[in-house]
Amino acid sequence: MTVTRPLTGEPLPLDLLNTTWMSGGAPFDMLETPGALQDWLAEHDFPLDAPESEVKPHLIEAREAIRAVVAKTEGAEAKLNAVLAHGVRRPRLLGGVPTLTDEVDDPARLPGWRAAVALLDLLESRPDRIRKCANPNCILWYLDTTRNGSRRWHSMETCGNRAKAKRFQDRHA
Repeated sequence: MTVTRPLTGEPLPLDLLNTTWMSGGAPFDMLETPGALQDWLAEHDFPLDAPESEVKPHLIEAREAIRAVVAKTEGAEAKLNAVLAHGVRRPRLLGGVPTLTDEVDDPARLPGWRAAVALLDLLESRPDRIRKCANPNCILWYLDTTRNGSRRWHSMETCGNRAKAKRFQDRHA
């Protein structure tokens, strides 16, 4: 079953976070939908080198660690470091070309581990641009790529318009 996500195209760690969103007033977890995990892995060019039943818990662990870090919750560092402890990135020279090789202790951990490493890259390069949608009922995250850093909504068409409509109704009530 193909699931239509409300926000795609974000950097890997934020895209992993956005596999959960609000639907009908309740959280929806895309990874609980049959076949959706395989779709997400394929979308990010991850081979399914391990059974889905083994990949899923590690991916959820990474997602929750990433969420803890971006939301700045207690124990976030330890959670992310626990995910990162399962792999290394080794620089090598292969065929005369400098290459970075990812090595994980279990192939089922690779997607979550890479998302955690990619979060470190974002935290190093653009920590102030990692944002949660300003709609208090929305749980989506995005990287603000606007020139002046003024983006507030994951989508102007959905959350942004809802906020504008609510302000209009409040003014005219």
